[in-house]
Amino acid sequence: MRLAKTRLLPFVLLILIAACSSGDPDEATPPPEAKERIALTEESAARFARLAFDCMHREYPNKLNQVLKDETGLLPPKILHPAFYGCFDWHSSVHGHWMLVKLLTEFPQLSLRQEIIDGLAVSLTPENIAGEVAYLEKASASWERTYGWAWLLQLATELERWDDPLGRQWADTLLPLTRAIRDRYIEFLPRQEYPIRTGVHPNTAFGLSFAVDYAETVADAALSDALLSAANRYYAEDKGCPLSWEPSGEDFLSPCFEEAALMARVLPDATFGTWLTTFLPSLSGPGSLLPANVSDRSDPKIVHLDGLNLSRAWNLYVIADELDDERAAQQLRDKAAEHLAASLPHITSEHYEGSHWLGSFAIYALTRSH
Repeated sequence: MRLAKTRLLPFVLLILIAACSSGDPDEATPPPEAKERIALTEESAARFARLAFDCMHREYPNKLNQVLKDETGLLPPKILHPAFYGCFDWHSSVHGHWMLVKLLTEFPQLSLRQEIIDGLAVSLTPENIAGEVAYLEKASASWERTYGWAWLLQLATELERWDDPLGRQWADTLLPLTRAIRDRYIEFLPRQEYPIRTGVHPNTAFGLSFAVDYAETVADAALSDALLSAANRYYAEDKGCPLSWEPSGEDFLSPCFEEAALMARVLPDATFGTWLTTFLPSLSGPGSLLPANVSDRSDPKIVHLDGLNLSRAWNLYVIADELDDERAAQQLRDKAAEHLAASLPHITSEHYEGSHWLGSFAIYALTRSH
């Protein structure tokens, strides 16, 4: 399996200056020159960091995704999940922690640096992680499968890659939970005969992609073998993904692009281009793939479409990086920029329905760009 290529930003963060319309779908796509109207500011990194920092220890409102076996499970979120109880739900808390670590690694002089370190130190203690492992062991087998699992491994990946004593310390602290999630992948994948192709949390391709990043970062051969076997079993023979069917009304992941970005990670370079042409033959068509229009950002399901624009963007960057045809690759990067432009200006809105999680999607998309 090839190493996943991560494109890191310099000590700045891309943030679009131009506002984007949220009305007609055609208006959501900026004119060509809008893709150039960007500023590089460390201040914007701090603004995104604030989204996760302000909710990382905010217990309520909270959505607990649990099966109650008896009344002993009726406990406050902070007791059930001592490390990851904030930001509305467990997986959002996990990827909020990932975003904060990512910004520490990208911006060593970030204005919130010490506050973020202090906040992460509250969450990432041996006692808190032991509590998370204890919950996982008692939870249903499908709990957070595989979306939350994937983000936990992405957090572990970032800590492993961080060349700093804090990264090593927190990676070691997180390791019992990381290993438990890793083992669940290896146990589960051989039993899952068919992939889940939805545009929301259970999407199999998304869950595999972030796990690939982790397996390659730590050189985990057993996990890599399980992931590669699953990816080829599920997707190697796929053809003609119905991109015109997207998006569904509550998608924050693209079934077609999640699969394509996974195969970009695991297929040899010479094979991937041929596979992609068969899988998405209309990808380069004129006027194809407009950003999703988000009609109501106060609605917790409709605002998922901002996440779709951002996840499409990062997957387009991943795919473009694996193409031999530079012209085709640039077309995909242009499409990615259009998707970023459609949703970036709206992420720091007053609506907690989106702000508690969309910052992480924005940072991941921006750190896959060039």
